[in-house]
Amino acid sequence: MKFGIHSPSWLYPGNPFDGIREKALRLEELGFAWLSVMDHMMQIPVHGPPDEPFMEGWTTLSALAAVTSKIRLATLVSSTSYRNPALLAKMAATVDVISKGRLTLGIGAGWFEDEYQQYNWEFLPKPADRIHRLEDAIKLIKAMWMEERGDYRGRFYSVKEAILQPKPIQKPHPPILVGGAGEQLTLRVVARHGNACNLIGSPQEVRHKFDVLEQHCENEDRNYKDIEKTALLNVLVARDESNLSARMAQLDAGTHFRGHPLTIPQAADLFGQYQQAGVQLLIISIYRNDEDSLQAIAEMMGNFS
Repeated sequence: MKFGIHSPSWLYPGNPFDGIREKALRLEELGFAWLSVMDHMMQIPVHGPPDEPFMEGWTTLSALAAVTSKIRLATLVSSTSYRNPALLAKMAATVDVISKGRLTLGIGAGWFEDEYQQYNWEFLPKPADRIHRLEDAIKLIKAMWMEERGDYRGRFYSVKEAILQPKPIQKPHPPILVGGAGEQLTLRVVARHGNACNLIGSPQEVRHKFDVLEQHCENEDRNYKDIEKTALLNVLVARDESNLSARMAQLDAGTHFRGHPLTIPQAADLFGQYQQAGVQLLIISIYRNDEDSLQAIAEMMGNFS
């Protein structure tokens, strides 16, 4: 099982980009396989207050692509509602070129209604309506990436002989990770179009979702093994219970943290459960970018290779 880091906030000393750049370079040195950022315009409730400093994801990825060399970069995940999908295809292709083929397009149906209202985006209350647009967007993006001139007429989105040059470096196209766990619709979209899925839940819940995905793959004549299985886990890790309590208090974790406070033995046990459930890439979101947690996880990674 590989390990990745998801950046849940932009709270770094000084300039926030300096902080994420230094973090990305350190993650490469430590051997992490993945770094993702949120594609939101403001902080979401599980990580902090809405008015804390928050960087835009895709412009940040572009800058990170230029200063890193090994780690895979992604949004986790981009809502189809925030940008015209043809524009998103162009942006993602550009980041793939800058990174020399290290982009994963994380994409989802969207959910954060407050953000839609503040930025004057249309929010469709029914999840099914948002998921149908997600599938349409993925089809259009693939057409833009793979055809000499993207030509796609869908139910919601269309392009006509659209030029996208340069094409992405990765062939046939950058991996598409679909975020979400809805069993009837979202996991069916993964089976039809995704190169990876991303789930949130206990190891038992994740294992169940994988079983559902496998059934969708069978129905869609898709090889289940071709889809990378990833899970997102929110944690705070310390060496023992005393240190954990101190870190929780210092970071005011009782206010916004909705994750797993773990000692190192507890973390190792939980990571092993995800590995047994079939997770191939465990993406860890560390509350408030806690440095002690990152170091503890880095020291554990070799036990799961």
